[in-house]
Amino acid sequence: MKLFHFSLIFDLIRKKCAKSAQKVRKDRGEKMASIRKHGKKWQADIRLKGLRRTKLFKTKMEAQQWAIKQEEFVHPGLHGVNWTFRDAMQRYAKEESVKKRGARWETIRLNKLCRHPIADLTLLDLTPEDFKKWIKDQTDLAPGSILRELQVMSGVLECAINDWNWAVDNPIKRVRKPSKPQPRDRRISDAEIASILKILEFENEGPAKSLRQEIAVAFLLAIETAMRQGELWGLEWERVDLQKQYLRLPMTKNGFRRDVPLSKRAVELFGYLGPRKSGKVFSVKQKSAGTIFRRSVKLAEIENLTFHDTRHEAISRLARKLDVLDLARMVGHRDPRSLMIYYNASASEIAGRLG
Repeated sequence: MKLFHFSLIFDLIRKKCAKSAQKVRKDRGEKMASIRKHGKKWQADIRLKGLRRTKLFKTKMEAQQWAIKQEEFVHPGLHGVNWTFRDAMQRYAKEESVKKRGARWETIRLNKLCRHPIADLTLLDLTPEDFKKWIKDQTDLAPGSILRELQVMSGVLECAINDWNWAVDNPIKRVRKPSKPQPRDRRISDAEIASILKILEFENEGPAKSLRQEIAVAFLLAIETAMRQGELWGLEWERVDLQKQYLRLPMTKNGFRRDVPLSKRAVELFGYLGPRKSGKVFSVKQKSAGTIFRRSVKLAEIENLTFHDTRHEAISRLARKLDVLDLARMVGHRDPRSLMIYYNASASEIAGRLG
């Protein structure tokens, strides 16, 4: 019943806004929307704040609905009727993305999206059909990547509506999204680890004498500790205590501090890198390291392996040694149930522990 009343109130507000908008436009001498036949389609024309806007539709009703929608929301408080989706994405990248821990990747995504034709549309012109077409255009993207990019674009539109008063609608909310993909269950075999270490010239281990060998140590540490790539490359020696066998991450992906216990093997691996008293643990840049690692995997003729798969491997191995709560605390999962995304023990491994 409450929802019914809310719907009625919202309807009245919309009608009042529409009447107010029409009065404002009449006072300015602007013509109301005109709907006319254009070949096999219907063309709607409207002037908004001195700008002529026109659009073609399959039916007259769609043209009328579009024109009404524009008139409803043309009021003195709406800024920049002619702002394009590109304008909004560029502003979002400069003002909002930079505040996030994943700023670099979100900015890259936004720059890519700005090159798509959908970016040329004004915010008031965007419709669910535009985003449905965008989804169809993404033939080279996996469903998971499509969902992430839709999430970014939706965030831009929400900001344009709530913070900048540039838009009044988020059509992505009315678009059917691709199904979420199954979580990756890629494990890393001992043979694959040996092959990668060979390519990185770290077969016999020992102190790292080159950038490639540093990357090899990082790869082994990721498998030993379940630390993410960004956590490893952001690590400083001041936060590593090899005597007490732990390190401190002041800020992690979920926004919380985390202490990571270190096994004797992890302490040994850190010893290959120094230890030094201060500065970054890894001297090679994360971006360069990622490129070298991907090339090494390719040279080793290993398929479908990413650095992040070390987290799956590490958690599956650690689950044999730690109980659920200790494991969740070590890898930084606030909800132990989320460990199931990364825990990928095979049936034969579980059978082996049954005896």
